[in-house]
Amino acid sequence: MRVTLDDLKKIDLDYCVERITGFIREKLAESGAKGFIIGVSGGVDSSTTLPLLVKAVGSSRVRALILPDKHSTPKEDIEDALGLVQALNVKHDFIEINDILEAFRRSLPAYDQSKVAAEGNLKARIRMCILYYYANKLNYLVCGTGDKSEILIGYFTKYGDGGVDILPIGDLYKTQVRQLALHLGLPEKIALKPSSPRLWPGQVAEKELGLSYEEIDLVLYSIFDLRLPLEEAIEATGIPEETFRKILQMVSQTEHKRMLPLVPRLSVRTPGIDWRYPYHYKI
Repeated sequence: MRVTLDDLKKIDLDYCVERITGFIREKLAESGAKGFIIGVSGGVDSSTTLPLLVKAVGSSRVRALILPDKHSTPKEDIEDALGLVQALNVKHDFIEINDILEAFRRSLPAYDQSKVAAEGNLKARIRMCILYYYANKLNYLVCGTGDKSEILIGYFTKYGDGGVDILPIGDLYKTQVRQLALHLGLPEKIALKPSSPRLWPGQVAEKELGLSYEEIDLVLYSIFDLRLPLEEAIEATGIPEETFRKILQMVSQTEHKRMLPLVPRLSVRTPGIDWRYPYHYKI
């Protein structure tokens, strides 16, 4: 058995659009909210999610926020984000987060700018707070833009870009998202742009991870979708065992990001452990 990126890319893109837009409409109807707030960065994930929202509920029920950091967000990303929201006729606000970040720096006695990752995660959480302010004000839902690759390896900020109400492309690997972006008519400069959270100057996802998304996606696909035993997956993909173990360790160590906060069991049904919504009580 041989597993390649071609196998992973054998997806029905028209079905993906139909299923995702149906999901978006369904969740909006269930919530009673009026529309969606989305942060648009100019990267492939948010640029793919935005037109799906518009297809699902119309541009009048979507509000985009462009939230750059003037020190780490490239001009190209801002231009791509602005061009996309204008092309889709989506109402948007442009808010630089630097003044808010500076308020944290001044207000926190323990603040240390040399802790780059800590400050980067704070930037992601500042953006989340702004998105939810707008969502609460407008009675909208916050639409997340994370993909399956980054969700599984935990490459997102807990209660930052992970703090959202729905994740429409959360079951598509990064390589599949790029396919879908092109299918939706996004330009190659966006669809194929190297991914980066842009939390500090020069940050590039694959450089930080030390792995390509092609490797990450093949490992995750072979283990989680095909459910191959580790030895078979290594042989089928041709990816070294060391790489498999590194990626699977990421998945294991970031499990807490994909769960409710931990609760000690004191009863027969405990939130975060085995609680399921009692649908027979649903009004």
